[in-house]
Amino acid sequence: MLTSRSSEAVILDDLTVDLLARDHGEPTRSAEPEIDPAVAAGSRPLDELLAGLVDDGRIVHVERLTARRARTAAPARPLRPAVAERLPHDTLWTHQAQAIDLLRDGVSVAVATGTASGKSLCYQVPIAEAIADPLSPATALLLFPTKALAQDQLRAFGELAFPGVVAATYDGDTPRENRSWVRANANVVLTNPEMLHAGLLPFHGRWDTFLRRLKYVVVDELHVLRGVFGTHMAHLLRRLRRLCAHYGGDPTFVFTSATIGGPGRLASELCAKPVVEITDDGSPRGPRLFALLDPPVVDGASGARTSGNAETASMVARLVRDGHRTIAFCQSRKGTELVAGQVRSMLPPALDGAVRSYRGGYLADERRAIELELVSGEVRAVISTTALELGVDIGGLDACVLNGFPGTIASMWQQAGRAGRSQQESVAVLVAGEDQLDRYLMDHPREVFERSPEPAVINTANAYIAHPHLACAAYELPLSHGDETYWPGILDDGVRALVHDDRLRVRRRRLRTGDTEPVAVWAASGLPGRSMGLRSGSSTEYRIALVDGTLVGTADEARAFAAVHPGAVYLHNGQPYRVVELDLDDHAAIVEPDDGDTYTQARTDKDIAVLCVDHHRVVGRSELALGMVEVNTQVIGYQRKDVRTRKILANETLELPRQELVTRAFWYTVTPELLSDAGIADVDVAGTLHAIEHAAIGMLPLFTICDRWDVGGVSTALHPDTMLPTIFVYDGYPGGAGIAELGFEAADRHLHATLALLEACPCAQGCPSCVQSPKCGNGNEPLSKQGAMALLRVLVAEAVSAPTTAALSDP
Repeated sequence: MLTSRSSEAVILDDLTVDLLARDHGEPTRSAEPEIDPAVAAGSRPLDELLAGLVDDGRIVHVERLTARRARTAAPARPLRPAVAERLPHDTLWTHQAQAIDLLRDGVSVAVATGTASGKSLCYQVPIAEAIADPLSPATALLLFPTKALAQDQLRAFGELAFPGVVAATYDGDTPRENRSWVRANANVVLTNPEMLHAGLLPFHGRWDTFLRRLKYVVVDELHVLRGVFGTHMAHLLRRLRRLCAHYGGDPTFVFTSATIGGPGRLASELCAKPVVEITDDGSPRGPRLFALLDPPVVDGASGARTSGNAETASMVARLVRDGHRTIAFCQSRKGTELVAGQVRSMLPPALDGAVRSYRGGYLADERRAIELELVSGEVRAVISTTALELGVDIGGLDACVLNGFPGTIASMWQQAGRAGRSQQESVAVLVAGEDQLDRYLMDHPREVFERSPEPAVINTANAYIAHPHLACAAYELPLSHGDETYWPGILDDGVRALVHDDRLRVRRRRLRTGDTEPVAVWAASGLPGRSMGLRSGSSTEYRIALVDGTLVGTADEARAFAAVHPGAVYLHNGQPYRVVELDLDDHAAIVEPDDGDTYTQARTDKDIAVLCVDHHRVVGRSELALGMVEVNTQVIGYQRKDVRTRKILANETLELPRQELVTRAFWYTVTPELLSDAGIADVDVAGTLHAIEHAAIGMLPLFTICDRWDVGGVSTALHPDTMLPTIFVYDGYPGGAGIAELGFEAADRHLHATLALLEACPCAQGCPSCVQSPKCGNGNEPLSKQGAMALLRVLVAEAVSAPTTAALSDP
């Protein structure tokens, strides 16, 4: 029997190793004063605080965002008095009034405004009014990506105390004896996608009255519903709408989001209904300074810079000493603990308790205690993972420090917005990491503040995700031709495939008219969705467990061989483990604690084949294609390296099965003439293409909400399907999640940005900030930064500004 621990896996890649090596050992206690005498009577002005860092060159840009006054409006019809008197303010901001008017009229909306803009009130008011209507009793379903957010919103409903509203959470933490009470009594149910999928829809008969009366469905944090998770969510909402229609309901949807590109389009794709987007933010905002801090170079040849962890800790300590309450965001749990420890070391012992870390893996009571300490002012600084990025309302913070660009402009503003929520003057500082995007933004600061937010994408046509949801839908209610409404262009092929696999059976159903129609019914045993994860593209997960069965974590099948192969060092919650056995039949990796002095990097053999070409176009002097590919990967060994020196200690061989991935990709072909014009010798072709592949993948998140772990790449000096030198960038999930399509559309701007990154990086031969990749299966060999720059300069010389596409038949 496995006992559970919280599970978050971090592969011990080169970037993580660099942080471990630079921050190894106990830091020494700073002798600096507890509070600067100049600010003994109050906080030092933020302008003055940043001035010294500007003078020494660390801060390369400061953006001044002026204060913004509130814009108010009244709804078209006055609010019900019983609802209006419970609101915290007498007036509504313009976007709130707009959302309330639309929702009252049954129009679905996506509210994408800034942090602390009162998005929750946009749906709380219509829900309370609908429930108060004695002629048509209503219910509401609120979906949150985490249980913590559901608990926060439950408290908010409790504080508002709208008459007639009975709100309750229904998730994995709800005791079984309480669940029947929730079903019978609650008219506002707060839950998460997993519980909706596994605990509510399969048992919809118990929820018939709730679904018949369902007036509003709230989907919080729209911006995280991208890629695989978003695609699963789209099918989940279709299943929900289908069951509501079965009981006579037709809910209106409310999506709330941080600022992203095209929120209305994404929301409409998710619920398969028209959605009006609301992006004009009427809420007030205090003045804000936003600084870009670039750690100084310590080795010109390699491009190595001072540790982002150390720079972040120094910035936080400076802010705390100067009287500013601060939050810092780190990108890993390990980084969170390292930075928190360093901040404490830079402050006098009397302030040890004023600095707290906050991350996943803490008990709920521990997290809540930290949140209360922040609100009360007892804690002056909190170092957090993204656990505090989503929705948790902590007011009174003056400063936010971002330890590395969080991957998207949307996430950056979401994190920065945690400070200044009370309209006071605030500051945000982005400390550049070693990633390609960080380097690009330091050299192009206008991109940080003027660039439109990236769009998020999903791919509802992905059969690997759609077909399992069709099986779930058939279990819930027999599928018929009428369900084409929810799955247009997908239903017939999906039913055919599931019948072929003996999971569905086609029967005839008699209609009220006396006629019959064919329907597909669930034919297998058990619940079809029981083993289906909504946040992974793989239906199979590997358990990572100690010898005694204690569960450490999980890894999806697509990444398991590279992350937990025999002999691998696996990092979990900052604790290194060594894999002693990988059981392929039981899908389990058995691990034991490790001393953390070494790390491993898998070596892979990878082939890619073009299955079909859907579109192609010319980009500069290269041809770009988009289509389906099959990627065959085999982990053939690994290197064991010293954490401090990165010296290779051993090369080990492995014999693991090949893995096949059928997915979407875009790829560039390069002619011999182009290579000649760029002056690329034959011996440098492979390294040139490999370097462009790495840099391009690193820059892709600038154009779509994804990260480098969502995509993969292959480059080859001669590909058998194109008969030319070719660079492939492929979606890392079976069937694709929509990333390849956006990469294809943005190719012109993408290549220009990739070239700008390489030209601005000061290293000579290539570094993690330009052409090296932490997940390269070839050990970052060969790489030619100079060749990559030369080829890109020639390639983009004639880049067109607008794409033109043409459909092609299969090759």
